[in-house]
Amino acid sequence: MIDLTWKMFSETGNIGAYLLLKELELDEINSEEDNYNEQPSKTSADVPMY
Repeated sequence: MIDLTWKMFSETGNIGAYLLLKELELDEINSEEDNYNEQPSKTSADVPMY
């Protein structure tokens, strides 16, 4: 989708296409950060008790 938006902007110079491109890029970055932050972390319940 980003490639299509870039192609449309580069061929037309339409500022709306550029703004859409930037919004899609931000959404992609935020999605990657959310996936990274959702990785399980160790809690005291995960540590074996001796």
